[in-house]
Amino acid sequence: MKKFLQLDFLPRSADLALLLLRLHFGIGLLWLHGKGKVESFSKLSTSFPDPLGLGSTPSYSLALMGEILFPALLILGLFTRLAALGSGITMSVAFFLVHKAQLSGPGSGEMALLYLGAFVALFIAGGGRFSCDAKMGAKL
Repeated sequence: MKKFLQLDFLPRSADLALLLLRLHFGIGLLWLHGKGKVESFSKLSTSFPDPLGLGSTPSYSLALMGEILFPALLILGLFTRLAALGSGITMSVAFFLVHKAQLSGPGSGEMALLYLGAFVALFIAGGGRFSCDAKMGAKL
């Protein structure tokens, strides 16, 4: 009974956990948030929030990088730390500047904060053994 409670029957693999983290949050951000932004580019690019004062279209383009390009790299485990940093910055801007660090109610930034936590973990840990980075010999 003690072994069952310690979950010893499950494999212990930080590399598998990093793969699952990359896939879950990379696919989630790309599919649930980035895809809609790409599909609505012409409509939203002129009215997108501009928290950095760059203009709506440049801000929208940066958000697209953080929600399409960088998550795609995370899924592959290619330039993982750089991709996690890029998406993490995007989620930081979304949470702190756009959603004003609000965690509940209308306009909540809860999802941005959850994504940010995952991207910080990936930035620290890297892509793991099951990544393109590892296959290319990058230091994990």
